[in-house]
Amino acid sequence: MSMQTTAVRLAARDWAQALGPYRKADAGRAVLELAVTFAPFAALYAAMLVAVQHGLVLLAFALTPFAAGLLVRLFMIQHDCGHGAFFPNKHANAWVGRAIGVLTMTPYDHWRRSHAIHHATSGNLDRRGIGDIDTLTVGEYFSRSWRGRLAYRLYRNPLVMFGLGPAYLFLIENRLPIGFLRKGAMPWLSALSTNAGIALAAGLLIWGAGLAPVLIVHLPIVVLGATAGVWLFYVQHQFQGTTWERSAGWSQPEAALAGSSLYELPPPLDWFSANIGIHHVHHLSSGIPFYRLGTVLRDHPDLAKVGRLSLRDSLGCVRLALWDEGKRRLVSFREARASRRLAEPRAAAR
Repeated sequence: MSMQTTAVRLAARDWAQALGPYRKADAGRAVLELAVTFAPFAALYAAMLVAVQHGLVLLAFALTPFAAGLLVRLFMIQHDCGHGAFFPNKHANAWVGRAIGVLTMTPYDHWRRSHAIHHATSGNLDRRGIGDIDTLTVGEYFSRSWRGRLAYRLYRNPLVMFGLGPAYLFLIENRLPIGFLRKGAMPWLSALSTNAGIALAAGLLIWGAGLAPVLIVHLPIVVLGATAGVWLFYVQHQFQGTTWERSAGWSQPEAALAGSSLYELPPPLDWFSANIGIHHVHHLSSGIPFYRLGTVLRDHPDLAKVGRLSLRDSLGCVRLALWDEGKRRLVSFREARASRRLAEPRAAAR
């Protein structure tokens, strides 16, 4: 281990400790943040239903991005509840998280456990698979059959990753935790109780407004919100400059600081995304409420220099698909193929 790596790790651990005072939820602030998010969402949703009922479908579609943005913010509140960071009271976090899960179509308790695993393993090459964007190393990719490589390429295709994938995840996969059959009753209780809440809410909406208006309003909001949410999660870890390590060299504080981005968004988008772009701080200390993350950067400007990713730069992250263990960075499929072609004559010459 180099002296430079040791210094980085010590600095990361020091940051994790220094951020402790910010891990203090404020009940009044939490209620305010919930109110200024849910009330506009409910009002917009109702206005969109009325618009569709009066034949103003295009007006409803014009309002969809704003409603989807508020749904993303509700998901981020649910996310903070999952970390026990939104309210000071753990029961308030749990029940508000479960209630929002009906709106976001996300089984709260099951998601909370999976997300905790993500935080405990982020950037660890030997513990991938739960709560992450699936990422193969270059060696793993080329060791697959052509069918396996094709499946991974389809998974990584932007139309799937940010189109079909988010819709499938929130509308279908979240309904039944098929991949968690051996994880006990909790994933199923969480999913089925959330489904029951969704069915009840949908039944009341359809009874009051009709099936067609509800589908016309609800599906675009969920799909657009899901796409935005997956995009945010993607660029916070799949960016040029992120880091992955095998277990022997992995350190959670270092992975948090070096493996998560500081996604610099315009202030309105920061508000809709509840400051989740300050992701390296969130991973250093996940108990910090989102409404204190901006204060952390103001108080500790050195953290504003780490992992910076502009909105423009983030568009280039789409092509990154494989972790190159030799180059220690994410590469595109094209770059991986080119490197392999160069390596093959050298290997044959030995």
